[in-house]
Parts: sequence; C-alpha cells; structure tokens
Amino acid sequence: MHKRMLPHHAVACLLALGTPFASAADQEVTAPEVVSAIEGVFGVNKGERRNHIKGVCALGEFVGTREAAAYSRSELFSGKPIPVVARFSVTGGNPNVPDTAKNVRGMALQFQLRSGAAHQMAMLNTPMFGAATPQTFLDLMLAQQPDPATGKPDPEKMKAFKASHPDNRAQSEYLATNNPPVSYANSAFWGIHTFKFVGKGDKTTLVRWRFVPQDGEKRLSDDELKSAGANFLEPALISRTQRGPVSWDMLVTVGQPGDPEVNPTLSWPEGRKEFKAGTLTISRAMPQKGGACEAINYDPLVMADGIAPTDDPVLKFRSPAYAVSFGKRMSGN
Repeated sequence: MHKRMLPHHAVACLLALGTPFASAADQEVTAPEVVSAIEGVFGVNKGERRNHIKGVCALGEFVGTREAAAYSRSELFSGKPIPVVARFSVTGGNPNVPDTAKNVRGMALQFQLRSGAAHQMAMLNTPMFGAATPQTFLDLMLAQQPDPATGKPDPEKMKAFKASHPDNRAQSEYLATNNPPVSYANSAFWGIHTFKFVGKGDKTTLVRWRFVPQDGEKRLSDDELKSAGANFLEPALISRTQRGPVSWDMLVTVGQPGDPEVNPTLSWPEGRKEFKAGTLTISRAMPQKGGACEAINYDPLVMADGIAPTDDPVLKFRSPAYAVSFGKRMSGN
C-alpha cells in the first residue's frame, strides 16, 4: 500500500475492532480474540506477522484484458501495466515452519493504481477455505493450543474439532491429498471468496478468481517431500526470477443464481463460464526483511472502484483481524 494510505486505513480498521461477528451458533467472535488464539498456538515473534509469518517479497506488474473490462470498470482491467508488490508465504506463525509442511501457501498482491488508489488481494493455494465462519477458525486455533505437558496439540481436542466442524473438512482433505508445490512459481492461487465485479451502470456480476502459473503446476513427489529441505521456496522463487519473468493468468469464473455466495468452504459447480481477466508477471523477488512487501498489511478489503466484497462473514472478518495483527507488529509487539 502507498505509505500515505497505511495509517489512514489502519486507523479505520482499528476503530472497528470492537465490533463482534456473529457465528452460525450465534456466538460473538472478535478480532483480538482470534489473534490471541493464533498467538497461543505459535507464540509471539515481536514485530512480525501473527499468521503467514514466513514469506518472500516480489515486484512485478499486472495487465488486464478487454473481456474483464466488460464486467468491471476497475482500473485493473484498463489494459495498461499496473505495478504490483507481491508477497508469497507459508501459513502459520512459526517462522521456522518447513516448506515441506502440508499446509497452506499464500499469494498477496497490492496493485498500485495510476489514480493513486490501491487494490489488494490475498489468496491461498487451496480452492476453498477451512472455515465457513470466524467461529470455526477460532475453534481450530483453540483446538491446536499446545498441551503444556507435551508441547503439542491434544489429539482428542483435534478429533472433537473435526467431528463438530464439517466446514473444515474439504480444505483439510485437499491439503492431505495434494503435496506442496516445488516452487511458488508452480502453484495456482485462489481468491477463495466470492466477489462482485461492478461495471457500467453499476451492473454487478458475482465472480470467483484464481491465478494459474504459466510455468505449470508442479508438486513435490513423496520422495522429494523427504529430501527437499526446510527452506527451498524463497531461493527457488528468487532464482526463477533471475532467469526471467514468471507469470500467472488470472482466470475469472462467473457465478449463476444459487451458487454459494457467502460460504468460502463450498466450491461452485463445474461448467461455469470462465474467462482470462489478465496476466500477473513477477520480474524480481527478494527476502522479505527490508523488502518492498514487509510493511504492507495485505487486507483483501482494500478495494478500488469496480470490485466489491460480498457479505461472506469470513471475508468481512479478515479486515479487523489483519488490523489487530498489523497494529501489534508496527508497534513492535
């Protein structure tokens, strides 16, 4: 985000932090409560992100297509190159998590629009999210709290969580049956939520998107999983960009009436209309310490005109949760 925008947006988010979010069970979940639970699982690394702490920065550009411009008046789809500050990451608050872990990878993008505004996306390498409500995510963090006696989560608590939260199942099964990528450059990334493209006359179209690597999707084999080492993702991306630009195609799926709109754990049916909305090209990658992405709060609700959120409760919760984490690390806590 442009530096002049960070303080304003952070303050705006922090003002909303006291607002509770109702879960399916009519319980109220707050952003500080969730961030505290994440800290309970991973501990606190002062001045660092609470989640997706391990990452790498990258710089590049995005060029949108005319077909996307027919659905959205966003400047993203002007056809002109838009500078991008990207961050690729591994989920969790452990900076030493091995890159072979069967968990989520992330791609976060900040588009620096010519109008001076910013647009941001925060995506995962799974087609779905692991929680339909903030309550499920909180319950997962609470179930993963380490037992003081063993330093590991209580297996019985995890078993009970899985039995009582079927909305976590699809993502868990996807991660269990798909090995991690050999490189960020060989991974697809999904927006996971449903968004609105807003076009001429305020015409609204429900969409979902994913970014598909032009290098092709490649995963570690079971043998490679054992020998790849703990920290191959960052050097692999840096090395790949040194050999030349690496690109992803942004593919947009158009929703139809009845498609899940506010539940990011449910996939849309096959056969929906799909089109190419643009191409992301990364030209340079660098360590995140001191890198262009380090200080950015990649809140996916930072949106410029032409793209809007739905009432997905998880999407709406991400902004205050990100703001709590951002406030803590910017204050050195």
